[in-house]
Amino acid sequence: MASGILGTQSSLAANTLTTIYTVPANTVAYCNFNIVNTNATAVDVRVAIAAADTPTAAEYVEYNAEIGGNGVLERTGFAMQTGKKLVAFSDTTGVSISAYGVEETTA
Repeated sequence: MASGILGTQSSLAANTLTTIYTVPANTVAYCNFNIVNTNATAVDVRVAIAAADTPTAAEYVEYNAEIGGNGVLERTGFAMQTGKKLVAFSDTTGVSISAYGVEETTA
């Protein structure tokens, strides 16, 4: 059973969907994420728990959420099944994301 940091991106590319973490085969993950805005001005971010690298509208858990200058957005308690992806987006560079939690083998 793996635990700790599941995936990170030190600086999201502006206006680009980025897959941060994918749940391995025969695994369930209990995941939290933390997004840090290192800019002095506000940014808008999106986060999805998705089946593919391009989320559908229904898969977003945050959509155009504003993070103030030098601010943080943290969400916890996501149970993700095999193959699910944590996908992030920012309208500006200078935004980092970390996913952390626990993986548990299901088979």
